[in-house]
Amino acid sequence: MVNKSNLTEFKLKDKDFEVVIRTKQYTKGGEVVLAPSAPVAVPAPVAAPAPPQNNDTVAPATGKRLVEIKSPIVGTFYRSPGPDKPVFVKVGDSVSAGSVVCIIEAMKLFNEIESDVTGTIVKVVVEDASPVEYDQVLFLVEV
Repeated sequence: MVNKSNLTEFKLKDKDFEVVIRTKQYTKGGEVVLAPSAPVAVPAPVAAPAPPQNNDTVAPATGKRLVEIKSPIVGTFYRSPGPDKPVFVKVGDSVSAGSVVCIIEAMKLFNEIESDVTGTIVKVVVEDASPVEYDQVLFLVEV
């Protein structure tokens, strides 16, 4: 989960217990801190955070926009209403604004997530039954 996020370091401390997880991109004081097996740390400038991205981009092949459908809550992502039921949408399916694209379970409540746009699903970003965070991209829709 740390690798899939923008985090470079995660610390958890509870009384005498402490866990620290760092990615390869972790920087400390302008230096890149390499894995313990690496012999040296190489000085590198700390990159400025990227400017906020718009929710849509241009699809290179078609010139159409790609719009992200994001999770409005934290929970578990499900592509279908039940284990023996077909998925709500798959790549290539057309969706309209207000149509249900998935379910996110949060605190034993199943929340239907609807598309905000009309278009075609071009990518399902999250695996079925995976945990998702608030504002995490779930689908890419070509509009």
